[in-house]
Amino acid sequence: MSRTTAEPPTTGPRPAYDDDVERAQQRAAARRRMYRRRRIVVFGALAIVLALLLGAGAYAANALNAPIPTATAVVTDPAPVVAPAQQVAGPGFGTWAIGAVGFPGTLAQSEDQSPLPSASITKVITSLVILDRNPIAPGEEGPSIAYTDDDVDIYWDMVAQNGSVAPVPAGSSLTLKQSLETMLLPSGNNYAISLSNWAFGSEQGLVDAARGWLDAHGLVHTTIADASGLSLENTSTPTDLVQLGQLALADPVLAEIVAMKSAEIPGVGTVTNSNKLLGTHGVDGIKTGTTDDAANLLFSADYPVGATSVTVVGVVLGAETHAVLNDAIATMLDSVAPGFHEVQALAAGQELASYAQPWGQTAVARARDGASVVVWSDTPVDVEVQVDDLTLATDDSEVGTAIVHAGDQQLTVPIVLDGSFEDPGAWWRLQNPGGLDPVQSSAGARGAATISSSTSSTSSTSPVVAPAA
Repeated sequence: MSRTTAEPPTTGPRPAYDDDVERAQQRAAARRRMYRRRRIVVFGALAIVLALLLGAGAYAANALNAPIPTATAVVTDPAPVVAPAQQVAGPGFGTWAIGAVGFPGTLAQSEDQSPLPSASITKVITSLVILDRNPIAPGEEGPSIAYTDDDVDIYWDMVAQNGSVAPVPAGSSLTLKQSLETMLLPSGNNYAISLSNWAFGSEQGLVDAARGWLDAHGLVHTTIADASGLSLENTSTPTDLVQLGQLALADPVLAEIVAMKSAEIPGVGTVTNSNKLLGTHGVDGIKTGTTDDAANLLFSADYPVGATSVTVVGVVLGAETHAVLNDAIATMLDSVAPGFHEVQALAAGQELASYAQPWGQTAVARARDGASVVVWSDTPVDVEVQVDDLTLATDDSEVGTAIVHAGDQQLTVPIVLDGSFEDPGAWWRLQNPGGLDPVQSSAGARGAATISSSTSSTSSTSPVVAPAA
């Protein structure tokens, strides 16, 4: 007997448990979708928080570690000082020149600078050459020189030639300084020869030494033929003689002698200076020179200017008489003296530059000391300001140099900082993003250092951290 297995019906209502399973699966899928959305939200939020933290850290690091920008100076350029030109009343005759110690070249001179006989001005060369071999210390008299019958013969020979002389007792002894006084003040030709014999063995020996000395000192337009100047072959130009006069004044013993109106010489008596301008119009030297046809004078004069004094040296060659010569020189000196003036180029503490940093700190640069200069006529006085760029700096630190230019003269004065630049600190840095950006700060309050058309006021291109003073 066969058995038949019953099969479920293919149609009709579904069993209830199938609906439950499906609903459970749907709920599970919904939960998975919800969890997935929550994870996305959570991890997104975490990513945002992490990004914010990282960004804040980078910002803080950048702000806290940003370098200090360079502060460039804004220069306050002193205006040049130029006085009106001084007119010199030159003689209307002969040749001439006038200069001043410490001032290059001449202040004024004649157009004609042809060599003329210098006459007894030659004795200045003789004195310098002898002192070059036998120097005398200030306050001393130098070696002793014995005068003999040979020196008496020289005296009478000069008398016969109608030359200027000074007495010379046989058997007398004079110091070198006394001998120079006797040669220079009354212009004793005989003493020029006697001193040449003592110092160089002969007058020619002195002449040979003098020619080498002239070459060594650049007096290339000066010739010497004898020790006294009696020969008309002793010639020079005014500009050479101005330089010669300055060399003479540089020797303190010779400068003292040429300023003497007279001197008492043992065995000789009183000798008187032939320069009659001494003591007038500031004149304190140097030497007359006389030929049969002309009167000459190499002169010096001193004038107070401000806190110092100026020594003028000049010469006039070819006057008819010494009276005419002296009047012309007096007029010239009276026109020269007012041409010197003292200029206060800088005052101590004068502001020369200013600085500013973007966080508000400011400072100024000042001249540490004052500076004044004595100038002639319309010589311009100009100040060149050279200052550094700064980052951090302490008060009173040196930040540059002020250079005073006046002709060939030049003075330098340190420039120091009045104020300081310190790091702005973490709080300012964090509150001012980009506040230390060099581009922003350069466009801000600082500005560039100015360069005047009349000076070379500059700021260095490399920033420095100024040291403490």
